[in-house]
Amino acid sequence: MIKKITTSKVAIIALVSGLTACGEIPSQSANDEALLASSQSTKPDFSKITDVGQKKAAFFDFLRPAVEHENQRVAKERQFLELIQSPVHAGELLSTNQKTYAEKLSDAYKVPLNDSGMTSEWLAAMLNRVDVIPESLVLSQAANESGWGTSRFAVEGNNYFGQWCYRKGCGLVPNARNDGASHEVAVFASPYLSVQAYFMNVNTNRAYQDLRDIRSAQRIDGDIVEGTKLAEGLSRYSERGQAYVDEIQTMIRHNKQYWRQG
Repeated sequence: MIKKITTSKVAIIALVSGLTACGEIPSQSANDEALLASSQSTKPDFSKITDVGQKKAAFFDFLRPAVEHENQRVAKERQFLELIQSPVHAGELLSTNQKTYAEKLSDAYKVPLNDSGMTSEWLAAMLNRVDVIPESLVLSQAANESGWGTSRFAVEGNNYFGQWCYRKGCGLVPNARNDGASHEVAVFASPYLSVQAYFMNVNTNRAYQDLRDIRSAQRIDGDIVEGTKLAEGLSRYSERGQAYVDEIQTMIRHNKQYWRQG
């Protein structure tokens, strides 16, 4: 599901340049670099926090800056697409910079431009993918998949979402991997990069088209993009199917006092 990430500076280059089933990760800005470094250096040992409320607060507060950063990035990308929507509809030419940026987003979100260029159909497909993911959903999945930051994959590999890779040596081999299986659990250079990869996975992987369609419907109806509803599109995130969806929705409801957004 995700690409190989090492713990060196080269990891950032690999993350930017490689293509995976999860989509291409956007290039790093100076702010990205700062968040990457700070999220690694301040990583708590959640296993030592015995009070349940304190552990939840610490876990959510630890990952929230990365979630907010990613949602801000996606919101700016979406704003750009909405900005060029009228000129595209009207058949007007875009500036060179606008065209270059649109092509970059096209590559990152895996919505190819055809010979006709930026059409209304292309924009609709892009807007289906380029959109925010509520922090309640992201943080609930992170808590569920990582055992509140205590799993082996979170501690050793900064992987908070159970994301897989398929090249030998690309990550950590699960202890309970089925016979004949070849997947590994991806390793990230920082917790922030795990969050970034999760966003691109959910926003591009065909397995989560249902989630994106639910989100688009909320947009059309003028509703707030809301995590409990979006979770209905995650039945393929886990082999547990609907039971997994129900569990994530329950986590969102039970931890609502921690959410700053939907």
